Amino acid sequence: MDQTHVAEDPLGELLPVGILRFDAGRRVCEANARAHALLDVAPGRLLGRSVMETFLDLRIERFLEEGGGTTEVRVGAGEPRTVILRAAPTPDGGTVVVLEDVSELRRLRQIRTEFIDNLSHELRTPISTVSLLAETAAREAAADGVPERLRDRIAKIEVETGHLAQMVAEILDLARIEGGSSIVPEDDVDLARLAELSAERLRLFAERGGVQITVDADPMTPIVRGEEQRLGQVLVNLVHNAVKFSPDGGEVAIRVRAEGDGARVEVVDHGIGIKRDDRARVFERFYKADRARVRGGGTGLGLAISRHIVAAHGGTIGVESEEGRGSTFWFVLPARPPAASTPEAVAS
Repeated sequence: MDQTHVAEDPLGELLPVGILRFDAGRRVCEANARAHALLDVAPGRLLGRSVMETFLDLRIERFLEEGGGTTEVRVGAGEPRTVILRAAPTPDGGTVVVLEDVSELRRLRQIRTEFIDNLSHELRTPISTVSLLAETAAREAAADGVPERLRDRIAKIEVETGHLAQMVAEILDLARIEGGSSIVPEDDVDLARLAELSAERLRLFAERGGVQITVDADPMTPIVRGEEQRLGQVLVNLVHNAVKFSPDGGEVAIRVRAEGDGARVEVVDHGIGIKRDDRARVFERFYKADRARVRGGGTGLGLAISRHIVAAHGGTIGVESEEGRGSTFWFVLPARPPAASTPEAVAS
């Protein structure tokens, strides 16, 4: 095959991504112009190079030797770029590599994260001050015989200030999670025990609304590898939502079971349910399916945060619901790898 003709293939040149094809001997036999530009190599000079000569990174060579997949790397000698590298084997024993430049996306994401971080920190001080003043005013109003109407207004200020403080905290939390630097899955997590702890944390909140929380956890549920505090946050978010949408005298059930090679957690309520059109959007930021029929308000960020946390643990999350008959929110996590239970594996 004429390598020059392949390198100048119009289809390859029109694509916004870099394309490389390595033959069975792991040398470049095809490369489009975008690949040359991303790797800071003059047109036509990639042909015949080995993987190491192409990327100058031993980790990429090992990545391709292990069968490829998707990873994020830095490439280029002059002005390094962040690229998503996708690699897949070809029938002739070679490998196709696609390079997608995400440098600008990562830069904008970092700007957004820093902006939200700074804004949240700037808001925390005045919100804390207002909250403290409202709390003090409420105590003094109760002691000095202030009219009922004024006490109600002070109480509303307290409640709304609390909602605002929660929103700022959750916006900051979501920004950190989306920045990819918050979650380190390094704990051996017993989801059955975590379900009990989460139920206990929210029992008082549930009892105030006349809602009962029950836990049905199979002791044979496999241990998962994760960050226990974050997974507890997911459970608390799901149970908190279930209580909010439950009727007085209702019940919220937490179920923990083994599923395949992993563990499944379900939070079941018998509340108002979710409309069909809303189900696909409940995990979006700030989305609220029904603002009018909810106990205790909310920011609309809890489910978005939960989705990111579960995804960071290699799991999936979803919802099953029927309007007027309740909802079941669930997530599934892979079990801890057997090798991870040995001290040597944990150290590595």
